[in-house]
Amino acid sequence: MEGKANLESAIEQLQNVEKQMRLASDVAGTKKAVTDILQLCFEAKDWKMLNDQIVLLSKKRGQLKQAVTVMVQQAMQYIDETPDLETRIELIKTLNTVSAGKIYVEIERARLIKKLAKIKEEQGLIAEAADLMQEVAVETFGAMAKTEKIAFILEQVRLCLDRQDYVRAQILSRKISPRVFDADTSKEKKKPKEGDNVVEEAPADIPSLLELKRIYYELMIRYYSHNNDYLEICRCYKAIYEIPSVKENPAQWIPVLRKICWYLVLSPHDPMQSSLLNSTLEDKHLSEIPKFKVLLKQLVTMEVIQWTSLWNTYNDEFDTEKDLLGGSLGDKAAEDLKQRIIEHNILVVSKYYSRITVKRLAELLCLSIQEAEKHLSDMVVSKALVAKIDRPMGIVCFQVAKDCNDILNSWSMNLEKLLDLVEKSCHQIHKETMVHKAALKV
Repeated sequence: MEGKANLESAIEQLQNVEKQMRLASDVAGTKKAVTDILQLCFEAKDWKMLNDQIVLLSKKRGQLKQAVTVMVQQAMQYIDETPDLETRIELIKTLNTVSAGKIYVEIERARLIKKLAKIKEEQGLIAEAADLMQEVAVETFGAMAKTEKIAFILEQVRLCLDRQDYVRAQILSRKISPRVFDADTSKEKKKPKEGDNVVEEAPADIPSLLELKRIYYELMIRYYSHNNDYLEICRCYKAIYEIPSVKENPAQWIPVLRKICWYLVLSPHDPMQSSLLNSTLEDKHLSEIPKFKVLLKQLVTMEVIQWTSLWNTYNDEFDTEKDLLGGSLGDKAAEDLKQRIIEHNILVVSKYYSRITVKRLAELLCLSIQEAEKHLSDMVVSKALVAKIDRPMGIVCFQVAKDCNDILNSWSMNLEKLLDLVEKSCHQIHKETMVHKAALKV
């Protein structure tokens, strides 16, 4: 009781000093007074008194911004010193209330919310943690370091993915442009000019830009895996593969390159997939995993692939992915792999044949007539190729896709050739006429 009376007496004296300094607009004096009051409460381990004094001092009439800032920053150092979880949460909530709506302590408030969200997550309250983090829009904070902003947004995305809120995760991920990771960090920072906003240094626990790049793409892989968007997953692994620390370590780049190959094979055939396929084949590291080099070469070669022999060759490799980076590919991927091989074979057949019987097509694809017709119809619907099926005759006619512009251009070129021929013919007739007239005159 005596200690508490002494504490209250000391705080009252400092409050009088703080009042005099505040009314005199003495910034240094006010900051010294408020920090001394908080230090006394902390040394006495009176956490309730500390919370009360923080709220009281922040509400004082005409309280200086600098005093509130230094008070919040000092109290944040005490969070890790709290005796139990309940006291810690209470202190964070007090500081959060004090800093709410104040631009000059917005960075501190963001860090406080991040701490509180981490506590909620540890308690298993993922939804509450995600809702807390979504309250803060760090992309508008001019004084926050770039890496800290990115780390905060990535934490928001991760929590949304953990609660399976994929729509919000996509919206939040779009706040980060992938180009930001390609910035040259080696350049020296320019000294801020007078009047410019001073950007704070990021805390020591914030990862570097390249580490954040990896975290970003790993989160995007989780998002695209939900929709089985194989091509985008492949592009994410490609971006991870280009990180210098990954490319220099075979233990890291081999699993990533394997995943790139698998997802390339699983991706539907389109110009982007074809471009990635050719660029991956040119990679000198691919020779370290020869089986996958052979697999990709089969896809670019215009030859029919036998599904049974391919699956027997790569079944073990497919199962090995369970123990590698990113986890197993799953049963859905095995079905999609077979689908891609069938699509490849149909495209190969369309290159070599203009007309073919459905029976012969089914034999080449190692499928029944009904399955072959179904796969062919699906590809025609998705506009992967142009074909017509004469079902009574059992004949498939492959055609080259032409849009209206191509047809008009072709007609225009043909008309131009026709006019050239007419002009040449007229010229020749005129020439012959002139020769005959000259001969008659002689």
